[in-house]
Amino acid sequence: MTAPARADSFSTANHHALATILEASQTKSIIASRDIFDIAGTKLWARDQPVSGALQRKLLDRQLRNPLETCLLAEDGITAQTLLESAEQLLARETPLTALLRAHAKKVMAQVPHLPLHSVAQLLLTAGQASRPESFDHAVQAMALAGTLLAAQGATTAELRIAMLAGLLHDLGEMYIDPRYGEADANRSLDFVSYQQLVVHPHVGQLLIAQLTDYPGAVCRAIAEHHERLDGSGYPHGLWRDDVSPLGRMLAVVEATLGVLRHEGVHLSRASVALRVVPDEFDLAWVGRIVDSARAAPAPQANAAEIRIRLGRLDAELQAAFDAAKALESSAASPALRGARTLALHLLGRLRAGWYSSGLWSSDSVAVQNAAEADAIESELLFRLRSIERATRLRAGDLPPDEAPALDGLCQRLSGIDG
Repeated sequence: MTAPARADSFSTANHHALATILEASQTKSIIASRDIFDIAGTKLWARDQPVSGALQRKLLDRQLRNPLETCLLAEDGITAQTLLESAEQLLARETPLTALLRAHAKKVMAQVPHLPLHSVAQLLLTAGQASRPESFDHAVQAMALAGTLLAAQGATTAELRIAMLAGLLHDLGEMYIDPRYGEADANRSLDFVSYQQLVVHPHVGQLLIAQLTDYPGAVCRAIAEHHERLDGSGYPHGLWRDDVSPLGRMLAVVEATLGVLRHEGVHLSRASVALRVVPDEFDLAWVGRIVDSARAAPAPQANAAEIRIRLGRLDAELQAAFDAAKALESSAASPALRGARTLALHLLGRLRAGWYSSGLWSSDSVAVQNAAEADAIESELLFRLRSIERATRLRAGDLPPDEAPALDGLCQRLSGIDG
């Protein structure tokens, strides 16, 4: 699904990352920290010269002697102090995570000034803060939540700093893909083309940190794993259980929680449900902290009668989607379509298991006191069905013309199930 690691992964300037850096240079002082040469030894840019559009033109399709990211410096960029100020601003806001973050704020905030900011990470974080402020805010939230989860477990200072670094840096790979496909802009409504672009960013982030910085290998690995799932349904590598590192398991919970909470007005119960709706996706040792915090927070009111009707409809639609996947057996001649069908059945089966284990699949079971959670379960199931549609298409790839309509039928049911 992703390209193998190569020593020359950053031998040419990525035009998406460069565009972000150039945009940031309109408000930040970003200069060359050394002379920039192409592979043939031609000097393209002088040390101490500010970056500009002219640099972009000179770098076009040029192989570089050194990766561009190692040749630039954000003079007035992110520092330990400004990072601390951003974390303090987060704690001062009222968000669904505020109570959890404040419970361990003293221990977590004490470590922020001691996080090492490698020049490459500092450059990209600065560029993100200036041109994609929502991505920088997400990074600060991930740093704080990762630190909070570790602090709640009684982690050592070294473990706490490693976890916070992983949270802060986990999405830097997004800067290297088209910004239209970033999670902050389209996280809950990605179409298949967008999904194809997005799934590579953990791998790119891993390469970036591994090849261009001196951060610990555990940080690099966790960055690669922050969208993996213990049941093999994640990306980019579809890892299973023990193949996901302890730090990667924690970071996956952080990312999933923050992904749900990106939108205004979402209660923490929605994130709690997302982490539990499919059995064995996430490490329960980390999930428990989010669940406990959600249960302690005042729940929003919901109309139980209305939710009963919606849940009954969704139960029927979920069964219909499963039946549609089973019906593909007669038309699945190619290995690609058979593999896609197998994946769809596996994921739908696990989703049904989570649906039934919730105890809410029967409309008669919905009472006023759990109507808010039922509402959250419905929203999460609809999102998961769209995710299954994207994963199924990704597994199928390019099908023969005579098989494509069969897959389209299933995928249309999955993607349009809430229509």
